[in-house]
Amino acid sequence: MKTLLLCNRQRVRAVDTALLRRFARSLIENQLAIATYELGVHLVAAPEMTLLNETFLHHTGSTDVITFNHAEENSTDSIHGEIFICLDDAVKQADAFRTTWQSELARYVIHGLLHLRGFDDLTPSKRRVMKREENRLLRESIEQFPLPRFAKLVRRKTSTARHR
Repeated sequence: MKTLLLCNRQRVRAVDTALLRRFARSLIENQLAIATYELGVHLVAAPEMTLLNETFLHHTGSTDVITFNHAEENSTDSIHGEIFICLDDAVKQADAFRTTWQSELARYVIHGLLHLRGFDDLTPSKRRVMKREENRLLRESIEQFPLPRFAKLVRRKTSTARHR
């Protein structure tokens, strides 16, 4: 089974969800070589992420990424889970690291996928290993998916009425 659901429930930034879906699918199938997957990627704002973080992880406040692994056992060629990404946090982190929110969004998708593949970032040594893999996948992805294009162009409605 190959199922990828992308749900955008935030209004912080306009996101080209079709491009983001292609990006995630390429990561899953080509770079990570995952044969079967059932994945939900949810783009949310800080209030929803805060609720998730406090309810499921018992941490206060919002966070950038939360991953839920629904697989019964770890597998290298299969994933089943959900990734929740907070766009408010992506914007804040982009400012702090002098990058773009689009780059942070791509990094968060990669980060969530690595968690679903069994990577852990709870200790400094494991965090370094995960960060190296994250950076590698991000570098490879940029060639195929220019990150600024994740920002969806918003067309403003123009009025046809003329004022005198």
